[in-house]
Amino acid sequence: MRAAGVLLLLALLTGCAAPAPGCAGLAGAPMLTAELYFGRTAGGATVDAAAWRNFLAEAVTPRFPAGFTVLDGYGQWRGQASGQITSEPSTLVIVLAAPGSATLAALEAIRADYRRRFAQESVGLALTESCVSF
Repeated sequence: MRAAGVLLLLALLTGCAAPAPGCAGLAGAPMLTAELYFGRTAGGATVDAAAWRNFLAEAVTPRFPAGFTVLDGYGQWRGQASGQITSEPSTLVIVLAAPGSATLAALEAIRADYRRRFAQESVGLALTESCVSF
């Protein structure tokens, strides 16, 4: 047990990446799962289906042409300035991509673009290390 701890510490100190949880012995590869949370109300109006499709085509698809998943939902958040709780239609975009600075930059660019286009206070982002196989 102690030897395993020493090996893990050595791997971390030398910059070797450990496989994502559950990848050992599987055909999958370590990847990053990014979940982007988009509120669909802007300035009191809903971001309609045509505007959303246009955003996906211009901002998301060029950055992640290998694909992504889009799920519609309903969300709730507290405004940073007002403290008021707001409910609105929302859309979740799930992207599986190689970990690294290029992926993180692409995700940040998507978030900034959406905030700018639709006057949003924020776009949520959750990142998880995953084992992915297709």
